[in-house]
Amino acid sequence: MPSYKLTYFDIRGRGEPARLVFKAAGKEFEDKRVTFEEWGALKASSEFPFGQLPVLEVDGVMLSQSFSIARFLGNEFGLTPSTNLEKAKADMIVDGAADLTEKHASAFFEKDPTRKAKLQEEVKAATPGFLARFEKLLKGNNDGKGFFVGDKLTYADIIFFNMVNALFAQGKMEVPALIKDFPLLMSHYERVMAIPNINEYLKTRPESAM
Repeated sequence: MPSYKLTYFDIRGRGEPARLVFKAAGKEFEDKRVTFEEWGALKASSEFPFGQLPVLEVDGVMLSQSFSIARFLGNEFGLTPSTNLEKAKADMIVDGAADLTEKHASAFFEKDPTRKAKLQEEVKAATPGFLARFEKLLKGNNDGKGFFVGDKLTYADIIFFNMVNALFAQGKMEVPALIKDFPLLMSHYERVMAIPNINEYLKTRPESAM
């Protein structure tokens, strides 16, 4: 049995997809949370492939990049589609979620007030269109009554759930108002949130602003 150590900051952020996959699978891992000050010292180490977090250490091998880690864990724990075509569909969902997250992050972290206001308006206008596309993709699999790909939970569902929870519910255990306009996405969000291992983790995970 491999040993897993996930290193990230003491926030949800980019480390949360991997944490959720671990929890959904019911697998043990070391959840190493470092301060930003500690990271300043650690960053100089050549151990970190891209000099950034999160990093997953598997039996001494270091893996970087948030979604790559989540995909790897999905493959490890059977939370992955069964065919290459279905895996490509799952990755399409993940990459779409990354695109929407990046738009929101750009607006959130922008420091120039004028530029920030412009980006916020652009994100506000673009988000419903993104969600409508996700709704259509979900409906294309089992009429939207299950998961995004195939007939079981995969890393794509977990990453999409985390995106919605982070961007629109600020990590709270609630259904964001924005997705109530998309009934299939709302049901999907509730379905993932109700998975016992995920539900228990959401109730007990440390609170953070991000």
